[in-house]
Amino acid sequence: MTNREKYDHVFMECFHLTEAMLTDSLVYQSVPTWDSVGHMAMIAALEECFEIMIETDDVLDISSYLKGIEILAKYDVTI
Repeated sequence: MTNREKYDHVFMECFHLTEAMLTDSLVYQSVPTWDSVGHMAMIAALEECFEIMIETDDVLDISSYLKGIEILAKYDVTI
């Protein structure tokens, strides 16, 4: 599985989305399941999936599907 597939899988599982919903317009609270609880579940899933620890500032900054890709690059995860 590629890093993109892993990343997409986390979003689809955590927020109950289809692959078609993973677009540039997917942002925090744009779907009902991406609330504060869902956000923390997604962070935990990303940390487990990529074997990283995401810093608190970055946890708060992951406010969109695209921003998550950008932030993961800081942890040497290329999507």
